[in-house]
Amino acid sequence: MSSDAGQGVITTPPPPSMPHKERYFDRINENDPEYLRERNMSPDLRQDFNMMEQRKRVTQILQSPAFREDLECLIQEQMKKGYNPTGLLALQQIADYIMASSFSGFTSPPLSLGMVTPINDLPGADTSSYVKGEKLTRCKLASLYRLADLLGWAHLANTYISVRISKEQDHIIIIPRGLSFSEATASNLVKVNIIGEVVDQGSTNLKIDHTGFSPHAAIYSTRPDVKCVIHIHTLATAAVSSMKCGILPISQESLILGDVAYYDYQGSLDEQEERIQLQKILGPSCKVLVLRNHGVVALGETVEEAFHYIFNVQIACQIQVKALAGAGGVDNLLMLDLQKYKPVTHNVAMTGGGGVNMGSHQKWKIGELEFEGLMRTLDNLVGEKLNINLNFMSSDSRADVPISLWFGTCSLLLQ
Repeated sequence: MSSDAGQGVITTPPPPSMPHKERYFDRINENDPEYLRERNMSPDLRQDFNMMEQRKRVTQILQSPAFREDLECLIQEQMKKGYNPTGLLALQQIADYIMASSFSGFTSPPLSLGMVTPINDLPGADTSSYVKGEKLTRCKLASLYRLADLLGWAHLANTYISVRISKEQDHIIIIPRGLSFSEATASNLVKVNIIGEVVDQGSTNLKIDHTGFSPHAAIYSTRPDVKCVIHIHTLATAAVSSMKCGILPISQESLILGDVAYYDYQGSLDEQEERIQLQKILGPSCKVLVLRNHGVVALGETVEEAFHYIFNVQIACQIQVKALAGAGGVDNLLMLDLQKYKPVTHNVAMTGGGGVNMGSHQKWKIGELEFEGLMRTLDNLVGEKLNINLNFMSSDSRADVPISLWFGTCSLLLQ
């Protein structure tokens, strides 16, 4: 073929029977404000918006009656074949998830199926009474309960974690008594005021433990800077809380805690005098409180900061218990110089990002970088536990969305 002929093939417009395929740049107006806004958007924000759009499409698919009918047909076909139990279980898990999401109240599907209740179960729920940022905070708190369960801190239902969502009205959210931490979701948290009166019952008819809530109320009423309170009494923290020496300066984690307050706790703070005494001991800035013979409490201006302190105090107590057992007593332990090392160690940890913010374009606040990683860990664990095979769907309908986005389990997918 001659070069002229070849050139003619390239430049000849397509015949009417072959319509020209529109390209993206054929319909872009570079002066369009919306286009300029998207072009100038940071990569992180663009990724967040893309994830939100993917999640909307997935939600629409799961709520489609046609999808449910097709799913039931697939389950019946699998049951007739009877030779692929893994595929049948996967289909049944998805069907149970959809059915559970359509009912109010307890949304947990049968535990025998190994199904995981999504943390963010708010889509479709009436959230008109929520204050600004409450959806995100609810999902973070539910994620925090799941982490406490994962780390073995739950102590059945006797560990208490709460978050203040409104300083103006002093509204606080907390899990009701009767739910395990693994069942915590954004919707089943109960909203109460500072004296424990229910403001929003959530999706269950369960009540809160007023005795367990009393230290939280005392702390919130005297510390306007505190947004999150975490109270645990694991073996290590309960053991150290019973030691006269308290938390010893023998580890890096013990220095990270900063100032530590100690209070002779009697099991509740129902009396006004007891609350006043606790508030005096706690002071205006202390973030770690040891309740004698009972455990520890960590405070934070954010959920992430409170988790930062409770995680480090738990590690510090574990180190101390093991060190004392191995050394045979306090006298055989090597103490760190508090004046020399404590201010430096504490200040580095307080800079956020594990102290490695140095020159970074994004400045992480205390505990944020680590908390983000833990949220990804929750998602990964869910994907491994479900192990669902979604190959029965076409790639177009599935939109190549990861398992974690399908089930909305982590608090990063909250919008």
